Amino acid sequence: MKKSLSVLILSLLCAVLLTACNSGASKNAGTASEGAKVTIRLAEAHPADYPTTDGDRKFAELVKQASNGRINVEVYPGGTLGDENSVVSQVQSGGTVDMTRVSSATLTSFNPQMGLFALPYLFTDSSQEWAFLNSSKGQQLLKDLQTSNMMGLAYYESGARSFYSSKPLTKLSDLKGQKIRVQQSAITLEMVTALGANPIVMPYGDVFGALQTGTIDAAENNAPSFESANHYTVAKNYILDGHQRVPEVLLMNLAMWNKFSPADQKIIQDAATASVATEKESWAKYEEKSNAKIKASGVTITSVDNIAEWQEAVKPVIEKNGAQFKDLIDYIHTLK
Repeated sequence: MKKSLSVLILSLLCAVLLTACNSGASKNAGTASEGAKVTIRLAEAHPADYPTTDGDRKFAELVKQASNGRINVEVYPGGTLGDENSVVSQVQSGGTVDMTRVSSATLTSFNPQMGLFALPYLFTDSSQEWAFLNSSKGQQLLKDLQTSNMMGLAYYESGARSFYSSKPLTKLSDLKGQKIRVQQSAITLEMVTALGANPIVMPYGDVFGALQTGTIDAAENNAPSFESANHYTVAKNYILDGHQRVPEVLLMNLAMWNKFSPADQKIIQDAATASVATEKESWAKYEEKSNAKIKASGVTITSVDNIAEWQEAVKPVIEKNGAQFKDLIDYIHTLK
């Protein structure tokens, strides 16, 4: 009798333990951190040899190493998964794209504070820009994207944006009446108008053809984009006014981020942070190469000696839009 009772008790204990184990396993089912392999699709609009793509690939490499191959990030460069606007929408909604690298200008509709970077002549140089991006205030802008179902992981370098045109462009007054392609940004539209030109919103991929046909006279971007998109072959005038420094952002769908354990989230975040150095180094080299190629092609490159004239022209734009960013602007002015 005692033996039978002991067997019964032992059987009950085993059943309880088995139930607890199954319960724990089901609680973790579907997460990306239980040992099963996970594939993340990362969309990149720029070409395969572009600095941001180098950053993406370094991020993927570091994630794979740190997770022992468990988390695999597949990078799709060259806009193969869609343009920036479409892939951001997919990342937000949790569609077929899990991650993307996108201009912060595109994120303004999701987090209005990202519109800060559209303000003309906000930063004096790259050092001041990165002092802000690496600060708690700069990092908070990334965190705030969570309210739009996206996890901002890191900023990437994108240089300074300047104007280039198929028409003469060596001084501010040359912009008057020119049709200039811009990104979808209210502040940028107002800035171009204040400088005397006519802004036209147009997808990036359409710019080359529009410059060829005269649909637009000019566009604005950094040197690597000007060169890699071959815009320099149809726009032979480049004026280095450096009106905006608009950083790139590496981000992930928030629902996917939340599937990972805290340990795996750390792997992903650490990899994103570490990849910034690779992207910035690649950017510096690419920018130097692009400038040399642009110059050798016969493009007329003009430096701006009197930037105060340009700043004065856009002063109404800053006065109108700067109030919402006052605390951030005041903070930036304290940085060197």
